[in-house]
Amino acid sequence: MLSILRGFLGLAAFLLLGDIVVRTFALPLSSGVAGMLLLTSWLLLCRRPGHGLTAASQPLIGMLALLIMPGVVGIFFQAGEFAGQWSTIFIALIAGTLLSSWTTLWLMRRLVPDTRDNAHE
Repeated sequence: MLSILRGFLGLAAFLLLGDIVVRTFALPLSSGVAGMLLLTSWLLLCRRPGHGLTAASQPLIGMLALLIMPGVVGIFFQAGEFAGQWSTIFIALIAGTLLSSWTTLWLMRRLVPDTRDNAHE
């Protein structure tokens, strides 16, 4: 239980650091995105997440759809403002999906050890 609390405090600390960076440098990013970038950089430097961070993030992955819902609902109610920009939004969604999938695959190949049996090669 204490490791989960440590993990949530770590996640909150990176969110706070992201907010500090965004406000200090007047960046056009949300503090959550800046915090995730800082967390990703830290994880790349450390090469492995701590037990607390893993314990805290596993339940959040299961609720990922619920975490995305507020943004989707916001766009639904403001659809009139995006009337002439649907092709741009569609291209951005496709490009973002492909880029995030490629980045995830690249990171997994780089950071997760290969467990396949190489004896038959």
